[in-house]
Amino acid sequence: MSFKLGHITRPSTITDGSAPLMIMLHGYGSDENDLFSFASELPKEIFVISVKAPYPLQPYGNAWYAINFDAIQGKWSDDEQAVSSRELISEFIDEVINEYPVDSNNVTLLGFSQGTILSYAVALSYPEKINNVIALSGYINREIIKPGIEDRDLSSLDFYCSHGTVDQVIPIDWARTSPEILKELNVKHSYSEFPVGHGVAPQNFYELKAWLTNKI
Repeated sequence: MSFKLGHITRPSTITDGSAPLMIMLHGYGSDENDLFSFASELPKEIFVISVKAPYPLQPYGNAWYAINFDAIQGKWSDDEQAVSSRELISEFIDEVINEYPVDSNNVTLLGFSQGTILSYAVALSYPEKINNVIALSGYINREIIKPGIEDRDLSSLDFYCSHGTVDQVIPIDWARTSPEILKELNVKHSYSEFPVGHGVAPQNFYELKAWLTNKI
């Protein structure tokens, strides 16, 4: 079949259609190979899919939406493109569940940076499709969440959020608003900080892996 988004996969050791599903969403300027390097370290039961964002950048890499780094107000993001990507990811999840032998009731999103911003948006817009979110080095952008969040059942969602205290790309103050928003929404979550920049420290990875293993 023709999928909405390009991707690579690591099949699960479970083949009867009940495999936990993880969908990885990379950051700005990267591609589907980036986060896929985590796959070999994750439990073999998980069916891992790493997705390629739809907007190509020059000279290489892809993005979920454009960022104008020269904007007077700092980094200006194209929220219309972000919403379009949110919808693409939502439709892609449906395609994956129909095509691959995975459990539609055990779906995890793992995002980094811009991929995390989209992971938050997809999960909070379509909570019926997602169970767990691993949100690395990102934040919640309320502008790209589907309206009507107060009427949605968010009780099945659980978030693992982490950020580097010396992140030079996405300020730590932006990330710290996310657990506050999740708390307001009564959504289950945990939040950790690590003394690193815009990346994932080894201890961060071990912590998220332990968190994930308990969920699947």
